[in-house]
Order: sequence, then structure tokens, then C-alpha cells
Amino acid sequence: MSLGDLIKPESVLPSLKVISRKQALQEMSERAATVSGLPARRIFDAVLQRERLGGTAVGGGIAIPHGKLVEAKNIFAVFARLDRPVDFEARDGAPVDLICMLIAPESAGADHLKALSRVARMLHNPSFVGRLRSARDGAALHLLLTQMTDSRAA
Repeated sequence: MSLGDLIKPESVLPSLKVISRKQALQEMSERAATVSGLPARRIFDAVLQRERLGGTAVGGGIAIPHGKLVEAKNIFAVFARLDRPVDFEARDGAPVDLICMLIAPESAGADHLKALSRVARMLHNPSFVGRLRSARDGAALHLLLTQMTDSRAA
């Protein structure tokens, strides 16, 4: 499973203007709803519930919020590059400017974990993250995200 399987061009927000983690998750949930046809409120609630268990900021300005929904038909992602970084309560204290939100069916099990692992590996690659931060627009971001298959490809 590659990000190309998970993220559509319209799932990329190249310059999201928000002032808080909650607002970022709300805006991304709205886009996820548009892409998937699922209710935005249900997506937001699932992701927020997971955030309450423990923050999803992984350090280096990156967060991977995620959630599961019974009504989701498949795993999908929404990616946002924030206009200005926001506090995500990361362990390293760094504000977050790159967010990849994953939504999975309740029954996804190991596939959900594989998708999380793939995204985490990709976003752990400093060269790749630098390219994401300097990409000029949504199309360039989508191309980077869908062509990158794992951290060794950078």
C-alpha cells in the first residue's frame, strides 16, 4: 500500500491557514468529508478521541492524527502543510507544520497499522520532509507524496 492508494489530489491542502491544533483537525476533517462522503463531525470526533489518548505529533514539526470509523469503506489520507506552525504538544516541543491525517474502517486492523507505519517512515526522512516543505503547490505536494513509496526512495 502506497500513499498513492490513500491520498487523492483533492486531499492535499498546500497552505492551510489555522491558529490551533483543534482548528487544523476541524479543517482537515472537513476536507476528509468532502473526499470520502463521510460526516465531517464523525471524522473530527474520531480523530479528537485518538488525540486524547496521546498526542500524534511525532516530532520535527510533523503530526499523524488518525482515527477509525465504522462507516469508512477504506483507508484514506488528507495531507496539510500549514501556513504557520501550530502547537501540537509534541514531545520535542516543536510546533507542527506538516500533518497527514489517516482515517480507516473500524475493521482495518493490520492495514491501518501498516498505513501508519508507511506514513511515519516517509515523514521521518529529512530529505523528503524538506521537499514537502519547499514544494510550490498542491500538485507538487501530491506528486511527492504519491511517488514516495518508502524512506529508502528519497
